[in-house]
Amino acid sequence: MEIGGLFLGLGNPGATYAGTRHNFGFMVADALLEACRRNGDVTPLSGGKKRFEAWKCRLPLASRPSWIIAKPQTFMNKSGEAAVTLLQYYRIPLSGLVVAHDELDLPLGKMRLKIGGGAAGHNGIRSIAECLGSPEFYRLRLGIGKPEGYDVTSYVLGRFSGQEAQTVSETLPAAVEGFFRLCSGGFKEAQQFINGFTSSPL
Repeated sequence: MEIGGLFLGLGNPGATYAGTRHNFGFMVADALLEACRRNGDVTPLSGGKKRFEAWKCRLPLASRPSWIIAKPQTFMNKSGEAAVTLLQYYRIPLSGLVVAHDELDLPLGKMRLKIGGGAAGHNGIRSIAECLGSPEFYRLRLGIGKPEGYDVTSYVLGRFSGQEAQTVSETLPAAVEGFFRLCSGGFKEAQQFINGFTSSPL
């Protein structure tokens, strides 16, 4: 069966990093898997355990309904290894890659959908662009904010506070809906929905 594309949620593996801001991409991948399970069509994929965890899902409204949802297990700085392996094995073109990642330059509760561009200091995006030889893939940018006075590494590896977690819980279903719209209605419809999303005030 032809694979419509690859949704790659970025993060770091292991309990130490679970729930951290840098794992926002993992959280969206998990929410997307849960939404697909409600439709009863999620198949775990074997192989690649050291590089990624992956599932094949059916998206009923998508023009190409079979998608791979994956979470790299290589740590953020080597996310490109998982992307290359999956794209090559399933013969997915670069135009079929959607990467969800945390974004310091957006406030928590905001998202943006874009194609291409620079890495803006995000090592996972940089790794993927370098390994693929091109930055021209979809990015679902998930705002985490960048408060003044914080060390960036400590901040992104920290966990969301209680109030922030509420915002995340509102953002996740919107991110999933935005991805579904990308698959069924195309880039402009999805971008309008995602870029227009605003969570409730903290």
